[in-house]
Amino acid sequence: MHLTRLALTNFRIFSRLDLQLPKKVILLAGSNAQGKTTILEAVAYLATFSSFFAAADRQLLNFNLQPEPVLVGRIVGEYQRGLKSHTLEVRLIQEYNGNPNAPRFRKEVLLDGVRKRMGEVFGQFNAVSFLPQMSRIIEGSPSERRQYLDDALSQAQAGYARHNADYTKALNQRNALLKILSERGGDTRQLEVWDEMLARHGAELMRARIRLLKELEEQAAPIHHQLTGGTELLRLLYKPSYEPLPAPKGQLSLPVQTAVDRSQLTTEEIEEGFRKALHAAYREDISRGMTTLGPHRDEFRFIGSGIDLGDYGSRGQGRTALLSLKMAEVQWMRARTGEWPVLLLDEIMAELDPERRASMLTVLSQVEQALLTSTDPDMFPLDFKQNHELWRVQDGMVFQD
Repeated sequence: MHLTRLALTNFRIFSRLDLQLPKKVILLAGSNAQGKTTILEAVAYLATFSSFFAAADRQLLNFNLQPEPVLVGRIVGEYQRGLKSHTLEVRLIQEYNGNPNAPRFRKEVLLDGVRKRMGEVFGQFNAVSFLPQMSRIIEGSPSERRQYLDDALSQAQAGYARHNADYTKALNQRNALLKILSERGGDTRQLEVWDEMLARHGAELMRARIRLLKELEEQAAPIHHQLTGGTELLRLLYKPSYEPLPAPKGQLSLPVQTAVDRSQLTTEEIEEGFRKALHAAYREDISRGMTTLGPHRDEFRFIGSGIDLGDYGSRGQGRTALLSLKMAEVQWMRARTGEWPVLLLDEIMAELDPERRASMLTVLSQVEQALLTSTDPDMFPLDFKQNHELWRVQDGMVFQD
C-alpha cells in the first residue's frame, strides 16, 4: 500500500498543498515549525481519524482563516491498495449558526467520492506512526495505552471500530442509568438490557486485544532481545478490568507479573462471564454511579526482564521497548492486512543511538513507502540520501531536491 497523492486545504499551517508521492522512502527536511510533522499528521489522520497532537479536531483547521459562515479543511489521499486505486477524503467543517462563540463542528469522510460512516472506512488505509511523544504509550495513563490498542485494531480488524463505538454508547447509557438508580433508587433489572450490549461488544473488544498483544509480543520480543544485546526479555502484560480466566484454587487473584494465556478463550466464553460479572457488581456500580468493570478500564504494561518499564524503566529502556513495539506493529499489520502500512517517522533518528538507527533503517528497507522528518538530514548516511527522496519543507511549502 502506498499514497500516490496528498492534498491539504486549510489544514494546520497549510492553506493549500498538493503532493504527488512516489512509492519510496521520503525524507522531509527543514527547520522546526515549517510543516514537516503536519504532513505526517495528515497522513496518519487518514488511517485513524484522530490527531496525535490536537486535543480537539477543530484545532486542525488553519488558524489564519478569516471568520466565515462555514470554514472547511480537507485532507485528500489517493492511494494504491493491491491492484486498485482509491481516494479517501476527510472534511473538517466548522459552521457559525448566528452565534460566533459557539460554532458547530463536524467531520465527513468520503471513500471514492461516496460519503461513509466512520466505522465503514476504518482499515481502508493503513499507517504506523512513530514519534518521540509516543513514549507516553509506556509512561502515560492507561487510557493512552487503550487508545493505542484501539487505533491499531480499528485499522487491521474488520468490525472492531463498530464494536468499540457500540460499546461506548451502551456504556454511556448504563452509566446514566446507574446514576439515576444511585440517586433515586429503582428496579435493577433495568440494567439487564445494557448488560447484554456491554457483554456482547465488550467480549469482541477483549478477544481482539488478547490476540493483538499476544501477536505483538511474539514479534517484538526477539527484536527487543536483539536490540538489548540479549540482556532483556520484553513482555506485553494484559491486565483486563474483567478477568475472564478463573483464579487458581486457593488464590484470590492472579499475581501482577504472572504470564497468562487467554488466547484459547472464545468470544462466547468471555461474553458469558462478563455478563455474570456485571450482574455481580450491581451493588458497587450503583453505589459509585458508574460501570466498574469492562474494556473501558483495561490496562497493559511493558515488562522488561521482570521490571515494569512504565514505572521503573530508564528512558533508554523505554525508548528501546517502544522501538521494538513499533517495528513489531509494522510486521503485524502486514501479516493481518496483506499490505505494508505507510510508515511515518517524526524526528526518530535523533532519539536513537547508531545501533538502533541501523535497526530502523532495516525496517525502512522493507516497507513500500515511508515518510520521515528531520531537522538535520546529515545524521542519515550518504547512501541513504542518495537512494531515497529528499524534500525540503519551508514556510508551509515543499521543495523536491
